[in-house]
Amino acid sequence: MSRRSALSTLVTTSTAVVGASGTNPSVCHASGAIGGPSVVLNSNNKKAFPLASFGLQIYDDDAAYKLTLTALEAGYRNFFASVLAGNQKGFARAVKASGIPRDELYICGTVLSNRVDKESAAYRKTKQGCLENMAAMASGNIDKLDMIMLDYPGPNDESIRGQWRAFEEMKSTDGTVSDLAVSNFSPSQLDAILVNPGATKPTVNQLPFSVAYHPQGILEYNTKRDILVQSWSPLSKVLRRYGSDLDVIGKKYGKSAAQVGLRFIVQSGAAFTTQSKSKTHFEEDLNVFDFVLTDDEMSKLYQLAA
Repeated sequence: MSRRSALSTLVTTSTAVVGASGTNPSVCHASGAIGGPSVVLNSNNKKAFPLASFGLQIYDDDAAYKLTLTALEAGYRNFFASVLAGNQKGFARAVKASGIPRDELYICGTVLSNRVDKESAAYRKTKQGCLENMAAMASGNIDKLDMIMLDYPGPNDESIRGQWRAFEEMKSTDGTVSDLAVSNFSPSQLDAILVNPGATKPTVNQLPFSVAYHPQGILEYNTKRDILVQSWSPLSKVLRRYGSDLDVIGKKYGKSAAQVGLRFIVQSGAAFTTQSKSKTHFEEDLNVFDFVLTDDEMSKLYQLAA
């Protein structure tokens, strides 16, 4: 069974599915656990990956500090702290201030090195980004990340392999990260890494998958390579374009249109990273694992942006 199939099984078996004893090694059953259900990535890292993640947006360190504490209070345990947001220090300080044990959190940093051509130059730029992540995270005494992600692929295969070489060194030589991931990678860009049989396989590919955007094959090409899709901006354009359709479905379950949109993602076999400035919305976004959309409802949602 693929990781995507295992995930889909996890979220559709029953409303009490998480917490039942399971036998599939790809799934970590965590019903009632803070942070919601998790999956084991292809790295077989002992620390499972929560399906719901808080992705910090572009605001200052003080805002990042406050919102991270709010997300932690709401129950989030998976955090996507992109270098593009410019507030990793504020995030890290909040983690320290929270008092929550580090081993209960899954923390992902990112590197932006997509505009550098040639293998050696891409390697150096990515290596610099890895070091900058660790310097920022040191503000919260975080000395190891659970994941590092490329925000974008380099301009060609050679550059991508340079980016990946720096990531593999961060994992195997520096020992400052456990899982390696990518964002916005096409099949051919993934294969620029995987063509090397000894390469560390990306665990996650972060993509704009949602009710409003789900081109044919977007999940399948990742599943084929045993890579989990994590949706970024999972509700972008969804509520504005299709909010009334989702609201009709949601009323049946006592859920909001936004919750139906997020449920669509996890029931399709993907994870998501979302953001909010309200504790109520943080809690709402986590509360999508206690209902199951019917096959007919999933089909209707897929057809909305067909």
